[in-house]
Amino acid sequence: MSDQSAGRPARRTKAAPRTPRSPEARRRQQDILHIAMDTFAARGYNNASLAEIAERAGLTQAGVLHYFRSKSLLLTSVLELRDRTDIGRPGSERPRGLAFLRHLVDTAHRNAEREGIVRLYAVLSAESVTDDHPAQTYFRDRYTGLRAFVADALVEACGLPEAATGRAHDAANAVIAVMDGLQVQWLLAPDSVDMAASTDLVITSLLAALAPDRFGPGDGRAPSDD
Repeated sequence: MSDQSAGRPARRTKAAPRTPRSPEARRRQQDILHIAMDTFAARGYNNASLAEIAERAGLTQAGVLHYFRSKSLLLTSVLELRDRTDIGRPGSERPRGLAFLRHLVDTAHRNAEREGIVRLYAVLSAESVTDDHPAQTYFRDRYTGLRAFVADALVEACGLPEAATGRAHDAANAVIAVMDGLQVQWLLAPDSVDMAASTDLVITSLLAALAPDRFGPGDGRAPSDD
């Protein structure tokens, strides 16, 4: 699920990219970031090379490292660029309850217009399970945060008692799994997959299962809290 902000991990103290002083150098650094984003999306982190990124940027490898110090720092910077440029991020003022669940459906709809962003997320999140991958902590923390946000939204929307929060946690895992799986299917066959409609159907079904008295059979759309 490529709405990174929803489960955005807390930033750790770490090495940072150099801060260019001139406008030209700042533009060059941004060019490198966008080229790296495209390259990581196409090849993954492990198969992408600094040499290829440097060539596409019109630089030497040393020139790329002048701005980003290491390949792993370049990857971290790409992920942070994704966070900053994500559309409709809820951030600290994220919606609650049903509004947050509708936000997930809206995210799935927006993602159908952001193939490059979706591909980057799908490739790197899958690749991050490998040993010593530099994005592993990023994605682990992101899933932890997102899982908590979705579970809280389900608890609030359904009015669940504390004893039932385990079911909400399981349902949150299902929502995230569906959204991530839909992205892979959509990347392979975009004309065959409506990510927003499928996400909507799953959330509506889970609401009915968690709180049948509150959410009976619906019309296939995430209920409104109005």
